[in-house]
Amino acid sequence: MTSKREVLISGGGIAGPALAYWLGRYGFAVTLVEKAGGLRGGGYPIDVRGTALEVVRRMGILPRLRAAHVDMHKFTFLDVAGDEVAVVDPRLIDGSVAGQDLEVRRGDLAEALHAAVGDDVEFVFGDSIATMTETGQGVDVTFASGRRRTYEVVIGADGLHSRTRESVFGPEDRFHHYLGHCFAGFTMPNILGLAHEGVLWSTPGRAAVLYAAGDGDEVHGFLNFAREDPPFGAFRDPAAQRDLVAATFADAGWRVPDLVAAMREADDLFFDTVSQIRMPAWSSGRVALVGDAAYAPSFLTGQGTSLALVGAYMLARSLAVHPGHEEAFAAYERDTREFVTLNQAHVDGGGSVMFPATQEAMDRRDAMLRDLTADPVPMERPAHSALTLPGVAGEPADGGGRWSFHTVPAGERS
Repeated sequence: MTSKREVLISGGGIAGPALAYWLGRYGFAVTLVEKAGGLRGGGYPIDVRGTALEVVRRMGILPRLRAAHVDMHKFTFLDVAGDEVAVVDPRLIDGSVAGQDLEVRRGDLAEALHAAVGDDVEFVFGDSIATMTETGQGVDVTFASGRRRTYEVVIGADGLHSRTRESVFGPEDRFHHYLGHCFAGFTMPNILGLAHEGVLWSTPGRAAVLYAAGDGDEVHGFLNFAREDPPFGAFRDPAAQRDLVAATFADAGWRVPDLVAAMREADDLFFDTVSQIRMPAWSSGRVALVGDAAYAPSFLTGQGTSLALVGAYMLARSLAVHPGHEEAFAAYERDTREFVTLNQAHVDGGGSVMFPATQEAMDRRDAMLRDLTADPVPMERPAHSALTLPGVAGEPADGGGRWSFHTVPAGERS
């Protein structure tokens, strides 16, 4: 009997479990290591759109995600005084398609992925990769716990600040493309009694958001601000992060002081830059990257989760189809890169329509918002649907047996 090909995945967020599912389905022996002590629940809402919807359908978790869909009714924009600028249908902002695209809490997706994987994968929580040494036969891995094991290949699915990427490809600043904004996210009391809606207050270069995914006592708070350079000194210092955000919004009006106070007290503060990861290659030797570790598009695109799901599917299929890792990694990148590039291009130049950095840009945004009165016009092939998935390897084609890529004219990208 031929022994199973052993794969190690580092990262238990979205891309890691999705990849684990498909590799397990293809008969690989998969170990997934995650430094957190267990599955991470809760979290902010994320989007699943276009090609990624077909991925979750093939995984059998689409009905579960449909049931968990966050149905946002409206988004209200406020000016510096807290007065209403516009109230719009959220679909007019994010380009989502009613009845098709999904918005779910990140934890709901993570739980669905974990449940789909089942017992086919070895999950190791509370541990991480300490060292990797590539040999002719595989990758010798030593874990932080002291365990040692050899794998045919190692896949980094450990996010924007990937330690796997750093150890194999070099420092993050080689690939980190800063888009000029920082943000802090946290949960806080529902001080405005919001239900299935969002409120955004902004001045040039600063924005405060309250996002009620349901009608409960808590909402998601976000404080976003423009900054010329990334605050590298604050990345691993939560106290410095809180001080930076508080100082940036010190003179802000409306209910922003309440958000700052909640941010100070939050036990789930998530602070980061708005950035992309752009790499000339997603693999080196027997190590490859997937999801944000390889091609984070930033939350401004709304496509991070979808790219992670699609990338995981494409990487697993390439490994299943090609017996050698070099050929498999090359096929994964060849067939997926243009889709990634199209979606990253949503924010070329670093500008953000929703978070303008100048008064002129804010005036343009507000005028645009006031004109958003009609339902969105469906685009023939928006960027998030540009890649048609190939069929599941080894199974009869179900209409997706051959992959194709649809180039989207610049004026039609969403």
